[in-house]
Amino acid sequence: SMNPLLKVGVQIEEPLKIHTDLSKSERYVKAIEAMKMAELDDAEDVYNKYPHELSGGMLQRCMIASAIITKPALLIADEPTTALDVTIQAQIIELLKKLNKDNNMAILFISHDLNVVKKLCSRVIVMKSGKVVESGEIDDVFNSPQEEYTKALIAAIPTRDKRMF
Repeated sequence: SMNPLLKVGVQIEEPLKIHTDLSKSERYVKAIEAMKMAELDDAEDVYNKYPHELSGGMLQRCMIASAIITKPALLIADEPTTALDVTIQAQIIELLKKLNKDNNMAILFISHDLNVVKKLCSRVIVMKSGKVVESGEIDDVFNSPQEEYTKALIAAIPTRDKRMF
């Protein structure tokens, strides 16, 4: 989602440019602060890099910094761990948990990966063809699904004991 022609710092600042009257130097300070909250090491250096100079995990942290820079009450995270390796995926999940707790920020987490949903969410809504088929506390839905579609989704989760092929 990053524009390859713009440095990431400018892109992280964009919500502030649109929604506030902050000066360029004030936006810079806020961008560095948001990047540090997103656990980007050397935020000042990363600010001046182009997207192609960063790893997928770093780019995801830049996107998170951009999303939290205005301190929203609700963060909408649509497939934020897709295409990340398992180690980076785990780090992003932990970062989202930390942001949720430290900033009292709700997170609407959208994902097809039920393992990730189970690790991060307290409530779940299962949808099929754009319609809600089941919702509830995460443990209730995962341990005692009521709908056949939910049961089938949970049964399809790969485990060490269950081989997919």
